[in-house]
Amino acid sequence: MARDQIDMTPLQSRDELVAWFEAGCKDPSEFRMGTEHEKTPFTLEGHRPVPYEGARGIGALLEGMKLLLGWEPIMEKGNIIGLYDVTGGGAISLEPGGQFELSGAPVENVHQTQSELMAHLAQVREIAAPLGIGFLGLGMTPSWSRADIPVMPKGRYKIMTNYMPKVGQYGLDMMYRTCTVQTNLDFSSEADMVKKLRVSLALQPVATALFANSPFTEGKPNGFLSFRSEIWRDTDNARAGMMPWAFEDGMGFERYVDYALDVPMYFVKRDEDYIDVSGSSFRAFFDGRNNNLPGERPTLSDWANHLSTIFPEVRLKRYLEMRGSDGGPWGRLPALSAFWAGLLYDDVSLDAAWDLVKHWTAHERQALRDDVPRFGFKARIKDRYLFEVAKECLVLAHAGLRRRGRIDQLGRDETRHLEPLDRIIDSGRTPAEEMLEKFNGAWNGSVEPAYAEYAF
Repeated sequence: MARDQIDMTPLQSRDELVAWFEAGCKDPSEFRMGTEHEKTPFTLEGHRPVPYEGARGIGALLEGMKLLLGWEPIMEKGNIIGLYDVTGGGAISLEPGGQFELSGAPVENVHQTQSELMAHLAQVREIAAPLGIGFLGLGMTPSWSRADIPVMPKGRYKIMTNYMPKVGQYGLDMMYRTCTVQTNLDFSSEADMVKKLRVSLALQPVATALFANSPFTEGKPNGFLSFRSEIWRDTDNARAGMMPWAFEDGMGFERYVDYALDVPMYFVKRDEDYIDVSGSSFRAFFDGRNNNLPGERPTLSDWANHLSTIFPEVRLKRYLEMRGSDGGPWGRLPALSAFWAGLLYDDVSLDAAWDLVKHWTAHERQALRDDVPRFGFKARIKDRYLFEVAKECLVLAHAGLRRRGRIDQLGRDETRHLEPLDRIIDSGRTPAEEMLEKFNGAWNGSVEPAYAEYAF
């Protein structure tokens, strides 16, 4: 998330929390998609982490991007920590270990997503190359230890860094060593939201396998195809996971509000200060029972910020965020938006996808989620390999995009953006398996070639 919300309207009732989500409902003619992707900066010389400070640091990179784009800086305690387009376009933000994130503008089709991505990468290279900085498109840093990685000067991350070791094994790895690509999609009503949420939750392991891209830790194979996905299994289970209750009768905005109210908070922001309230629930805050802010009630900003600290496999805001995929090389990033738009933005494909998953039990969905980081396409659900399910999903995505009929200037529809995934399915291997083959072959047991082959 590029910047914390600033709306100091005090909250009076639970109905306002529900209304906040309801305000996300859009007419299908107004549906948009937003793509977010993270990439890891590294020094071109020596392939080391990039510090924030200094003439060749992340701060200097952001200052250069500010001048190039004319975007407004996001400041914290005198440090530039991001940029945003005041005209409603995208934003650039920093993740805890310096991962550089583009939060794309809401666009109408995948062609525009690709154009936005290519423009962004060209702009970033223009500023980064003279600073000796490159960017890596993998789901996890392949060679660095956590201790190697500098900490970005953001107050919310300091609180999270202190809290994470209390609630899981891998929280700090998630923060400092992983990258993801996400797509955000709209809904037209509460019922439409519920259907899309259920389908995308159940099928998130398919996307995890298609984008599995993090098989190395500190220079060696880690035993997983998506270690980034495995990390999320033991980061903070009070705010992550497959939300089995979303498939129960009565699911809707209210049910998600009740879930979010009980998720432990990280912080409350007042002016430029982040107040550590980690571990206490939003419900207690809502009732005026937060020990760090006695008697104070939350604002709409507090609610929106809190929702940005909940990390299930699919997250509900005023849109749905697909969160199960590793970051990857630039040519594969628009494919994520194409995949999910093909499944969720066409009613025929959405119905078919629901038919595919509706008989899966909560236990089966969870078992698939647990197995996919290690086994990829070889994970199983009921009597099927995930590879078969993935192949079927890709057929549905193709059909959905064809029916959408969004044509580019050369007369091509959005299915062309699925080509990287078609190649993966044709090979029968996840991207991580391809990398492991290189590691054991042409790379001669080193991950260093990744800094050339998977760089932006």
